[in-house]
This record gives sequence, structure tokens and C-alpha cells, in this order.
Amino acid sequence: MAGTASGRRPLPCGIYAPTMTFFEPDTEELDIPVIKKHAERLARAGLAGLVTLGSNGEAVHCTREEKLAVTRATREAIDAAGFTDMPIIIGATEGSVRGTIELSKLAADAGADYVLLLPPSYYKAQVDEEMIEGYFTAVADASPLPIVIYNYPGAVAGVDLDSDLLIKLGRHPNIIGTKFTCGSTGKLTRVASALDAKTPFSEGSGYMAFGGICDFTVQTLVSGGSGIIAGGANVMPKVCVKVWNLYAEGKTEEAIKLQKVLSRGDWFLTKPAIAGTKQAIQSYYGYGGYPRRPLKRLEEAKVAAVAEGIQEVMAIELAL
Repeated sequence: MAGTASGRRPLPCGIYAPTMTFFEPDTEELDIPVIKKHAERLARAGLAGLVTLGSNGEAVHCTREEKLAVTRATREAIDAAGFTDMPIIIGATEGSVRGTIELSKLAADAGADYVLLLPPSYYKAQVDEEMIEGYFTAVADASPLPIVIYNYPGAVAGVDLDSDLLIKLGRHPNIIGTKFTCGSTGKLTRVASALDAKTPFSEGSGYMAFGGICDFTVQTLVSGGSGIIAGGANVMPKVCVKVWNLYAEGKTEEAIKLQKVLSRGDWFLTKPAIAGTKQAIQSYYGYGGYPRRPLKRLEEAKVAAVAEGIQEVMAIELAL
């Protein structure tokens, strides 16, 4: 495996896409050829890495075997395209410590380099800071893959890790980052500062503080962030990368100007979520399809509205 001396691919600063999981429209079986095609397109667009089976990847709709198959196919596709150094993070959350550790071990064999983990939330009445800390610590102690904590209250019954707990957890040697889909740049700033996060301007400790939405890319950079893991990068990866690079190159005003265009466009993907993102890919790239049920397919008028809503940002994307 390419990467560090230990064989693990390092996580560079930059833009990461939480890749969509594509299904056959009639059977809802995994569409492996399209999964591979999409991964290669994103790699060629200049992304720093890929995340399989996150929220955009419909992890909750996939079996453990499917999660491994998607990750294996993604690794095969980007390796075949020459991107052997590109890291893959897999969403490996399961309900128990035991299950999460098992999936983490299997994911390493499937080609993943890191795991992205949500906090426990199903038994919400029993979830407290002690349980959360115990969960992440136990998994980190046993996982062969380093952990990126996924702070996304909307997906876990409102469980929201504060900066004090994230900083405490971040001192574990096998917890190497956080994805802030909570959208709190203040929290990101505090954690990034306390843990000396890696930035385009400094290697720091190597800790990765990821913004979770591309519509605050510049804000993440200003806050001392390390990268963005953003669903919008499935559709307009080159614009996402351009915003990041402009700021990193010191072209702040240009970055802010393009960020505004990106933020306007990303809203048309955020509202219809997975179904909208897949249909945006269908409209502009000729593949995409639909989410698994019970998520609904978009009506034709809404598909057209998404395509029209992102027209401004896609004109830039397709010209890059």
C-alpha cells in the first residue's frame, strides 16, 4: 500500500467527497460499474480523498457486505486510474462497540485507510458523555484503522459533541480527526486550535478538522480547518477544489467570490438531499439514478428545478 512508512495513506488537506452509492434502478442492487465510474471521475477532478458509505452513501440502506463491496470497488477503480495514493475513509458505524470494531477490521482488508464514526444514539435516553467517550475510546483501542469522529446531530437524534469532549477524544493516538457537519465554525476553531490541526499552511500535529458542507469552505479555512467532506463535491468537485486552492494560494478575494457561487448552488442540492444530488449527477453527467427506498424519487419538476438551480455553478465546473 502506498503512503506512510507504516503503509497507511496519509490524509492530505483539501476536498473530500462522501461518494454516492449507486443502485440498479429496477432491482436496487449495487451498480458496481457506476460506483467505479463515479470514483474515477472524482479522483480525476483533483479531490484529496474519498469517503465511502457516509450519509450521502446511504450507509443505513446497505448491509455490511455491501459496504465492503462498495469500498473494495472504489479502491479498485481509483488504483486502476493511477490514484494509488488517494486515501479512502469508510463510514463504519454500527450500533455496538463490538460490531464497529469488526467492521473496521473488515474495512481494512477491503481497502479503506480510515473510519468515519458517528456517536451512539439509538438508546438516546441512556446516551451521555461517559457513554460516548467509552464508545470512541474502546473502538479506537481496537480498530486497525484510525478514526475520524463524525459530529452530525441531525443523523443521531440530536447528539452533539461539544468542543471539550472532541478535544479530549482527539488526544487518543488512534482518533485523528473530526468531521463538523454540525456546521459550527466556532467549535471547529476551538478543536483545531487545541489539537494543532493540519492546514494548508502548517503540518501541525496531523489532526484533521473537516468542515462538513462545501458552503462553508472558506469559513473552514479561516477557522484553521484541514479539509472539507462535502456532498456537493459529488456534483461540482472542481469548483470545490478551486475555492480551496484559491484561498490556500492567498487569493482570498477570489476565493470568497467563488465561495458565494458555490454556496448558492449547493443549497439546491442540500434541500432535496440524496435524491436531488443523484438527479443532479444524472442531469449533468448521464448517470446517477435513485436512492433506495424508503427515500422517495424526485418528481420531474423538482429534477428540473435542481438542474436549473445549479446551472450557475455548473457552468464554472464544466469550464474548469
